[in-house]
Amino acid sequence: MFGGGSIQLARVFGIRIGVDVSWFIVLFLIIWSLSGYYGDLFPGDDTKAFGLAVASALLFFGSIVLHELGHALVAIRNGIGITGIDLWMFGGLAKMKRDTDSAGVEFRVAVAGPVVTLLIAAACFGAGALLGGADAVWRAARFDDVGLTEAEAVLGYLAFINAALLVFNLIPGFPLDGGRIVRAIAWWRTGDRTRATRFAARLGRLFAYAMVGFAAFLFLMGDLIGGIWLGFIGFFLAQAARSAELQSTYTARIEGLRVSDLMDAEPVAIGARTTLDRALDEYFLRYGWPWFPVVDESERFLGIVSREQVEAVAPERRPAQSVDEIATLDPTSALRVRTDEPLEAVLSAEGFQRLGALVAVDADGVVRGVVTLERVRRALQPGAPAL
Repeated sequence: MFGGGSIQLARVFGIRIGVDVSWFIVLFLIIWSLSGYYGDLFPGDDTKAFGLAVASALLFFGSIVLHELGHALVAIRNGIGITGIDLWMFGGLAKMKRDTDSAGVEFRVAVAGPVVTLLIAAACFGAGALLGGADAVWRAARFDDVGLTEAEAVLGYLAFINAALLVFNLIPGFPLDGGRIVRAIAWWRTGDRTRATRFAARLGRLFAYAMVGFAAFLFLMGDLIGGIWLGFIGFFLAQAARSAELQSTYTARIEGLRVSDLMDAEPVAIGARTTLDRALDEYFLRYGWPWFPVVDESERFLGIVSREQVEAVAPERRPAQSVDEIATLDPTSALRVRTDEPLEAVLSAEGFQRLGALVAVDADGVVRGVVTLERVRRALQPGAPAL
């Protein structure tokens, strides 16, 4: 949906949490909008209004992270790796290494996020009700700026925004959670993931076009900001649904294939203790490749080293330095893929999009092959043998 160059903020349960640059724009807009609301609620205290706006905005995005963690943890529990969670202009995205492999898993992963959001909304409403009564929370959720305390106002806002997020996400159109639930049901009924994806994606495009139409209505009625924002969301959802429909066509061609079916099973790797002058002469100049896997004494994958990295070291220093001193290590497994993984896991891998290849390893991390963009392209061609 967008590039992989997000800024890492933290790791939660070992899952990378990052933000896209577009997230900062939305964060600013939310803080600006809420500053006005809290300014009306607490007139004459701009510092308090700004502080509450910042806290509310950050707690809202924290709710989105928890929503995506719900998806991610259920996916991991069902054997699907997660490359990370990114916040961006339109919310959050838990990036799975591959698609789900059954209707049941698809349903569990899809429903996990909305369940978390429902619990957050209920918890905020309950906490606000305990502090000031249910009426105070309702007034805060309606942005009524009369007679509310700081805690009641923030909790009411969080209850409202999470309830709105829940309703929006349950719209039955792919790629929203509601659309994924629809896909799971259609998959269960038909036994065909590709047909189910197409059905959910077309339903998603229908809802997206309806959203764009309503956005145009709001714009004509004078709600310029609301119309433009809703139009952007509708346009994005339509594009995402169309991309999912097209992608289902390609993934259907490689369904059932494993990385081991397509990889080059005779990879050339450089030992970690190889000196840079030997690496340049015996590998880069000999084979002409831009990079090589780097392995330890047991042939376990450590990372990659590029010709550019080697040539950046002064010639007189190369005999004294080894490859592992300059290599790009792979502690998060972004540059590797297991040989027994489905081939479609390669397509969504961030490392594959960046390098045009991934190093294939066995369960012990030993290098067994390399799967390249060219081999994947040949497998995706209609009627082509998968190698």
